[in-house]
Amino acid sequence: MSKLWGGRFTKQTDELVEQYTASITFDKKMAEEDIQGSLAHIAMLGRCGIVPQQDADRIKDGLLQVLALIQAGQMEYSVSDEDIHMNIEKKLIELIGPVGGKLHTGRSRNDQVATDMHLYLRKHVVQFVELLGNVQEALITQAKENIDTIIPGYTHLQRAQPILFAHHLLAYVSMFERDIERLKDSYKRINTLPLGAGALAGTTFPIDRHFVAEQLGFERIYENSLDAVSDRDFIVEFLANASLIMTHLSRLCEELVLWSSTEFQFIELDDAFCTGSSIMPQKKNPDVPELVRGKTGRVYGNLIGMLTVLKALPLAYNKDMQEDKEGMFDTVATLDGALRLFAPMIATMKVNRARMRQAVNQDFSNATDIADFLVNKGLPFRQAHEVIGKTVLYCIQKGVYLLDLSLEEFQQFSPLFDEKIYDVLQPEQVVNARNVYGGTAKPQVEAAIVRAAEALQVTSTWNEQKQAEAAAAQVQSAVAK
Repeated sequence: MSKLWGGRFTKQTDELVEQYTASITFDKKMAEEDIQGSLAHIAMLGRCGIVPQQDADRIKDGLLQVLALIQAGQMEYSVSDEDIHMNIEKKLIELIGPVGGKLHTGRSRNDQVATDMHLYLRKHVVQFVELLGNVQEALITQAKENIDTIIPGYTHLQRAQPILFAHHLLAYVSMFERDIERLKDSYKRINTLPLGAGALAGTTFPIDRHFVAEQLGFERIYENSLDAVSDRDFIVEFLANASLIMTHLSRLCEELVLWSSTEFQFIELDDAFCTGSSIMPQKKNPDVPELVRGKTGRVYGNLIGMLTVLKALPLAYNKDMQEDKEGMFDTVATLDGALRLFAPMIATMKVNRARMRQAVNQDFSNATDIADFLVNKGLPFRQAHEVIGKTVLYCIQKGVYLLDLSLEEFQQFSPLFDEKIYDVLQPEQVVNARNVYGGTAKPQVEAAIVRAAEALQVTSTWNEQKQAEAAAAQVQSAVAK
């Protein structure tokens, strides 16, 4: 069968060209979105009298038949039909006859594919907000259960100051909250309708773009037809947001790998999220966090690839833009898999509180508090810093820790030391001394948990609202006349 656009051509497309230029192998992921956009489009054509209502109704029924085939996994796709749009249109014409060819009135594949991608990303951004909320919920639950668990805090991967383990986990809750904020903010740019821009200049038909936007649940419409078909900022923004999410997941993965090692023994991941060795029977490998950490690179690559495609690309549509999809699909799949695994992995993680406490007791992470103790006694901080440095060196040379020193030993470094120093040095005291907003003191962490739970509820409400809007738009575009 000749191409639907083949009237101007005198030769069949070379088979290698067909294979090289076809996108159906990957853009079929947007099949349902393509149907949804077409349903709204044909409803508008019928409403505006551009296509007779009887024909519009037949086309709508035919599109629903095609949708049923797609959802049943019975739709057959052909490389010779190039992309998801032409495959669906061809099937539609097979089902209802030549009248199916009227569907493409007043639009181009350029604005059609852009609409599909907006619909596709809109759906997945809502899903990712929900999945990030699930990860936050797991972290918050672990924080509640470990509100009295103290762990060494690190800088340069060297022990710095003791903190609550709950405080450490909440740092990631904050990172993911920023990720959620970015996704929610990007939603309003994703939720902009390009359909009606035609190939690049609009259309001669008296279409109603605002009606289509209403049917599909879009809040805004592209103001400029050239921009509508060439804009891929919304994809770049999604890929950038996904890259940051993967960065945050990867940072936590690195800590999970370290913490679960024999050298740390701070946590144990559930067997369901680990694998063994084919040769070493004793091994329990943290493969899930390692693989999430590794897959972060491919998400970065997809972002750079998309930016490179767009660099120096003239207006309006160019075939280069076919490269906008595979990286987007791959990032969606990669991020979806990581987030779906992460929440249950965190939820089932066992915390070795005794080992964490042992680590806190066997370091010098309470040294800063001795300096603060001397400052409160009137000693300038720089002098106090030098005193404690010498005290720590003395302990290292003797093979002991600060709490092991006698008062006489302390006083050989400064006469300002008294019996209260032993209270100051207790890990609980060190932690709770930092009772400032955002600090690691227990009252502050408890308040932070409450705030995090409240933010999670806001996210849940937003997510439910957007899911309801999307479901309503699907129904509306399917029944509209």
